[in-house]
Amino acid sequence: MTRALIPLALAALAAAACPPPKLGDPLKGLTEAQRDQFNRGRRVFDSVFTPATGLGPLFNADACGECHEDPVSGGVGDEVELHVAAFRPEIPICDPLADKGGPVMQQRVTPALKAALGIDAEPVPAEATGRAARTSPDVFGFGLLDAVTDATILAHADPDDRNGDGISGRVNRFFDGRIGRFGRKALVPTLREFNAGAFQIEQGVTIPAIPDEGTVGGQPMPPGVDPLPEPELRQREVDLTDAFVRFLAPPAPKRMSGAAKEGSRLFGEIGCASCHIPTLRTGNHPVKALSGQKVNAYTDLLLHDMGAERADICLVLATPSEFRTEPLMGLRHTKRLLHDGAAATVEEAINLHGGESAGSRDRFKGLSASQQAAVVAFLKSL
Repeated sequence: MTRALIPLALAALAAAACPPPKLGDPLKGLTEAQRDQFNRGRRVFDSVFTPATGLGPLFNADACGECHEDPVSGGVGDEVELHVAAFRPEIPICDPLADKGGPVMQQRVTPALKAALGIDAEPVPAEATGRAARTSPDVFGFGLLDAVTDATILAHADPDDRNGDGISGRVNRFFDGRIGRFGRKALVPTLREFNAGAFQIEQGVTIPAIPDEGTVGGQPMPPGVDPLPEPELRQREVDLTDAFVRFLAPPAPKRMSGAAKEGSRLFGEIGCASCHIPTLRTGNHPVKALSGQKVNAYTDLLLHDMGAERADICLVLATPSEFRTEPLMGLRHTKRLLHDGAAATVEEAINLHGGESAGSRDRFKGLSASQQAAVVAFLKSL
């Protein structure tokens, strides 16, 4: 073996000795204490709540793992949620209808609430101007997305399309002005808030940071339907759940075939990578496994206009037709594509792109059949 080939051989041996994490495994490089938090957090994530342990009275699921389960804990779910908002473009203002139970509507109730009010789901506010279907995404690699700096996100923003490429990604901002990144409308700024909010919003389980059960369509909860004192979950369990999600490794891509490699090139050539940016890098982070890491997420975490045909609801700065670029890491494990699950195949998802992505969609349609198949093969390798 020549001296020039020795480093390549050593790199190959190192890769074989340290294979990428399996789906559902923790990140490489965690400390023993962090791996212990991950394992204990998984148990909380998978635990099933009942009315006696804090579930409801309004809820969408009885466990985190109910909505994030396929093919392993942290994966996608088959549930489709209902979200609402009131968009008044003439003002302009987006009302998430929080005082009426929005924007996430709870579609299930406990027996006690059903007996008290005779309802099977939270009533949709009459003021809603739009309704949205939302599938449950996987949460693999979300800790890495959380560790991407705001400066990195802003560096990719081009709200006025100054470079003239037809792509004008912009940030959404939380109610207090912080840059958002999580959720289909990129509203929630941090993973900690995203995880914590799901307990109360999705399961009706109160936590120290959110000790209020909320209302039923804006009306107070009837007496006696929620016997447990608030908060119903200790901060320790909240923190462990956050550790589990934060330390979940992103899905390792499959080894690409020759066609997939060609598809990767075409993916960039037809403009898909203008929004689905292949690689982001995390900033400095107190967790070594999250610090300075390359994330092959295929997203810019920005809002883009997907066209009137895909429009549903507004959310703070996001108009009804604007959505955050969906991360594509782990795409091959997703069965229902797009934010509302409208597409069953990769080809269908591409064809449903509009607005800013119409140019890339049309260039995909202009490819030969073999070239289109190569792009699909590449996406199915992620």
